[in-house]
Amino acid sequence: MELSTLLTPFILYLLLNVVAFCMYWWDKHAAIGDTWRISERTLLGIAFIGGSLGAVAAQQMLRHKTRKEPFRTLLMMIVTLHVVGAASWLLAPDLMRQAVGAI
Repeated sequence: MELSTLLTPFILYLLLNVVAFCMYWWDKHAAIGDTWRISERTLLGIAFIGGSLGAVAAQQMLRHKTRKEPFRTLLMMIVTLHVVGAASWLLAPDLMRQAVGAI
């Protein structure tokens, strides 16, 4: 496999997590300034499509939405889903390919 084939998804993944972090930062500053906020649905959506690590990093570093339920639980469920998916892909890549192909 070529390096560019492996590098492109990794760069996109990093970029998505930076975007997620920035969205949480923006929402935190909007909350402080009492201006337009980013909806929880959008914040959870960016985490779900792959930005969960950036979302959790922002949540912890910025102390944003750390006590808000059910937001906190939903974010941890998304992180758990991503960790299980990544572990499955790393430990049993052929089985994961078959499962994705069946879907």
